[in-house]
Amino acid sequence: MEIVAQSTRGRPREFDPEEALTAALAVFWRRGYDGASLAELTEAMGITKPSLYACFGNKEALFRKALDLYERDKLCYIQSALQEPTAKAVAERLLRGALAMQCGGDDPKGCMGVISSVAATAHAECIRDEILARRASSDRALLARFERARDEGDLPAGVEPQALSCYLSTVIQGMAVQAGAGVPVERLNQLVDTTLTMWPSK
Repeated sequence: MEIVAQSTRGRPREFDPEEALTAALAVFWRRGYDGASLAELTEAMGITKPSLYACFGNKEALFRKALDLYERDKLCYIQSALQEPTAKAVAERLLRGALAMQCGGDDPKGCMGVISSVAATAHAECIRDEILARRASSDRALLARFERARDEGDLPAGVEPQALSCYLSTVIQGMAVQAGAGVPVERLNQLVDTTLTMWPSK
């Protein structure tokens, strides 16, 4: 789908909303919500501010659409990971999927959600709440999967699914912070390997 926008010279031109949103996602991912200015966003997207407002709404609405795109294209490994037959296989798929996403290709390093929630200031509290709500949804799905593993006898006695899911989420978020800080992927791979070596098994 193409949308006609008004160029700075007053001459109409067309742009692809999906491509523009992908460009906005990269800016938000690299800079966080607060750090991404409208000038930087519109320059990356190749559109004017009026075109941004007309197509996407305000900055907050644009960020929410970028989060939707991020979850659809970058976090798709999560759902498939939850289908793995054992808790350890779930953990490995999540850890390696997160590492590939946080350090792979031409995308910014780290996790967009972690970057934005850590950097958000008071006036962006609604953004922080949005990110935390989405993360809570993922956490509930992971907890349910580990509860199933417990019920199936896949976890050792005494291992609490809640604690295990919290531990895994914390490791993944810590990886995102380190990836964003430029820690080499080789060291993060060692972290993944160590986490899996320490994984509770019967």
